[in-house]
Amino acid sequence: MTGPGGRGGHHVTTQQNDRTPLAGVLAANAVSVTGNSLTLIGVPWFALETTGSPGKAGLVAFFAAAPVVLAAVAGGPVIDRIGRRRVSITSDLVCGLALTAIPLLHQTGLLRFWMLCALMAVTGLFHAPGEMARHVLVPDLAGRAGTSLTRAASLYDAVARGARMTGAAIAGLLVAFMGPGTVLYVDAATFAVSALLVTATLRGVPSAEPLRDGPRLSAAGYRADLREGYSFLFRARLMLGITVMVMVTNGLSQSWSSVLLPVHSREELGGPAAQGLLVSAFAGCALAGALLYGAVGERFPRRAVFTAGFLIGGAPPYVVAALTDTTAPLLVTLAASGLGVGVLNPVLTTVAYEQVPDELRSRVMGASTAGVLLTNPLGGLAAGLLVERAGLTATLLGIGTLYFLVTLSPMLFPAWRGMDAPPKAGPAEGPVDGAAEDVSRTEPSTPAPVPGPSGTPPRR
Repeated sequence: MTGPGGRGGHHVTTQQNDRTPLAGVLAANAVSVTGNSLTLIGVPWFALETTGSPGKAGLVAFFAAAPVVLAAVAGGPVIDRIGRRRVSITSDLVCGLALTAIPLLHQTGLLRFWMLCALMAVTGLFHAPGEMARHVLVPDLAGRAGTSLTRAASLYDAVARGARMTGAAIAGLLVAFMGPGTVLYVDAATFAVSALLVTATLRGVPSAEPLRDGPRLSAAGYRADLREGYSFLFRARLMLGITVMVMVTNGLSQSWSSVLLPVHSREELGGPAAQGLLVSAFAGCALAGALLYGAVGERFPRRAVFTAGFLIGGAPPYVVAALTDTTAPLLVTLAASGLGVGVLNPVLTTVAYEQVPDELRSRVMGASTAGVLLTNPLGGLAAGLLVERAGLTATLLGIGTLYFLVTLSPMLFPAWRGMDAPPKAGPAEGPVDGAAEDVSRTEPSTPAPVPGPSGTPPRR
């Protein structure tokens, strides 16, 4: 078969049924997402324990999320020229060092609140390009492995959700019995393992190497690359609709993962072990939803599946958390929500891979990721301030109501019908009308990345 034409403009012969690169990316992603679950639980609890303030916990979430937007805006054109493999490895190593520094400084008595914010900003700045670099490789690696695009996209998401389920359970127990500092050490180790896996399994894969035959990266060329990605994004009506919708829901989800669920767990549910159980249940059912979509999802209209998944997975956890002070009802609700959101990323990823040419994929993904992450920095910050002023229950009900209204969009606007349009070969010079990108992050109290009552802090 031939590789994508976007790597220097040449067709590259690849080895049919070479499954090692795809397996390596899946394994690296599993390790990375496991660590991400540790971050999502460990960092908010670390902030709450060291400051005692939901507002300051929200401020840490702001500094972790804001650089992700900057990295997504600027990173797309750079990734192809540096090389997707190199970007992934460098991203993991820098984030691992930043996370290691937090508990080390705390133990020596040198950690100040501004340092915690700065170190989380470093992880936010570097995690997005690395996650993007791995993600845009999936179509090429699926072709090398002889795997269908829909199946590869579902497998990629299912592996991430399984890792998230495991990581959340481990994080809850580690925080409860050994403290959040230990969680951050383990998290840093996962970055190192992810870097080693990418180093070993993507060596010699053409689509993972730097773009060698293209023009050198100059200021003018860089601006042209950015314009090309954003032009594709904004000229496709479905793409624009998805970006706006997920931009809003990601901000709301960030409020849940970084502030609302940790505070609710501390005040009503008994602590971090309960939070770990809830996140694990959500992630486990989301894994089941992703696998189910991979097996039978192609038989059903994408828009109907997407809308149903969002309605089930979006607002209900906020409302139930506001109305109950016990774990069992919220556990059942999050399990059902997990099944719903499990189908979202496979749907969006499949549409994106079908519509966006490889030579534009890094640029378009950078543009779409920047768009959907614009509200993330504000989600945790606003939630922390609202909880301190209006109370936890009122904040949960208000955000849940807004979430429900936003998730009605696919049923109301005609552009969403393009989600069920047959695949078209999108030319490099312009977007396919209705093209979509993988912009959904649907993890419960978790980065990234992952709509749904969860938001994803730096990692992806």
